[in-house]
Amino acid sequence: MAQEQTLSIPLGERIRRATQDYYLVYLMVLAVAGWTLSSYDFNLLVNAFPNIAADMHLSATLVGLLGFVIYASMFVITLFVGYGMDTYGRKFMWQWCLVGTAVFTGLTFFVQNFVELAITRCIASGFGIAELSIAVTLVNEQVPARVRGFLYSVVQGGWPLGVFLSSFVYLNVIRFGWRTVFAFGLIPIVAVIVGRIFIRESPRWQHLTEVKQALRKGNQELVDQLLKRYEVDVEEAQKVTVRQIFATPGYVRRQLTLLTVVWLAYASSWVATNVYITYWLVSYRGWSATEASTLLLVSSGIGYFFYLFGGLLGEFFGRREVLIVTGALTAPLNLLFLFVHGSGWPVWLLYFFIYQATNGTWSGAGYAYWAESFPTRCRGTAVGFLGAMFALGLIIGTGIWTLLIGPFGPVTTWVVVAVVLAVGQYLTLLLRRIPPHRELEAIVV
Repeated sequence: MAQEQTLSIPLGERIRRATQDYYLVYLMVLAVAGWTLSSYDFNLLVNAFPNIAADMHLSATLVGLLGFVIYASMFVITLFVGYGMDTYGRKFMWQWCLVGTAVFTGLTFFVQNFVELAITRCIASGFGIAELSIAVTLVNEQVPARVRGFLYSVVQGGWPLGVFLSSFVYLNVIRFGWRTVFAFGLIPIVAVIVGRIFIRESPRWQHLTEVKQALRKGNQELVDQLLKRYEVDVEEAQKVTVRQIFATPGYVRRQLTLLTVVWLAYASSWVATNVYITYWLVSYRGWSATEASTLLLVSSGIGYFFYLFGGLLGEFFGRREVLIVTGALTAPLNLLFLFVHGSGWPVWLLYFFIYQATNGTWSGAGYAYWAESFPTRCRGTAVGFLGAMFALGLIIGTGIWTLLIGPFGPVTTWVVVAVVLAVGQYLTLLLRRIPPHRELEAIVV
């Protein structure tokens, strides 16, 4: 009955009520800012690839290798960050990941060769992308269930804002050199780090920590009292989180397995349309670097609203349903892109829709779905693992791109990476349907 009454309230009113607590607004602002700056840092490399390659005389193979080692670093760092969230807390990991991004973003200004560039970008991007897994966990554990998906789509929308910001800065600052472009990102990152000092720890994680402490002390009365606040699978909670997600048969392991395969397919094909796209257009389609960056600028600038649109659709139809439709469109759109030539409006329009399918609607619904898929007792580890799988997908996509681009050329490479790999997203049909507006503990404990 209560859920029916909630659903009868207009979405705008639900958002107004949810944000009456000004701390929630503060949390949202810092979450959006952090993810925006992580995206900014990551996408500066996407925009500056042609300039870096020309300045350091990098071959197409070395450009591919650079992406490969960066994603390998992202994979390792995100794995440890996920486990760290469940062990040391969400806030602790959130803060120090952004510190790592800031330090090595600044050091990028001073690199002089390929090895130095690879080291700085590996660490900066690794910590930056780990921001995703932490924000998914921390924010979704604190926002109200009635608008959880939509509010998190606002946070996830920081990605296109970062793409827009990086393209804008690139277009206006590149005349001073690509190193200066990276230096511009340092000051706002430091500002967000200071702001996060006042962020609260997730109450769900604090509650779980109290339950574990009471269990270790044998205080069953306190355990029973705590479980009235949030339900917890006490037997599973006493295991190491890695064992909880892998060793115990059942829903958690099945859901994690399916999401792993889906996100590997998504991320590996995403490489073509979102990472190498400027390099591909400049090198093989005759575009200028400015034209390619402007394409990203326009697509990401308008694309922010598609993140909100994806979150909104998820609130009405369910987040899995949004993933199914978006995933089904990706491979056909990527294939069609091969047959549209030149630099006129058909290419711009088609890429605009590719960008929204591979970013906006998919991410606007998909990452809130991550948080809803796992219980608090292992959410950080599971979401961190999926974040690492996203990085592994980037490794796979980059590795295949690097192996194919030299001997087989751009067309075959595009078909394999952008089209064939994207077919794996059809496995979204097998994911569990999770109705929106439910408390996390009502989904799985």
